[in-house]
Amino acid sequence: MAKGYWVAHVDIDDMERYKAYIDANAVPFREYGARFLVRGGTKEVREGQMRARTVVIEFEDFTTAKTCYDSVAYQQAKALRDPVSTGDMEIIEGYDG
Repeated sequence: MAKGYWVAHVDIDDMERYKAYIDANAVPFREYGARFLVRGGTKEVREGQMRARTVVIEFEDFTTAKTCYDSVAYQQAKALRDPVSTGDMEIIEGYDG
């Protein structure tokens, strides 16, 4: 079965307030077995334009990735993130070829 992934590109306006989101998202991520593959870090943009921060999170499968995002606990965490950041995020099924 293919894994599920969150791929996010984020600009953070207030890192101190964003830390509250990081603390709050730990609960649903633990509950749904999320595993960070990329969480910020050094990067080189080779084509196009990207936001300042890239995050890739792996889940057991696509359904679990969607269920985590839709959970009450994650939506509460997201409410802390929204006022202090701008981002693009997709949930995508991994390749199982």
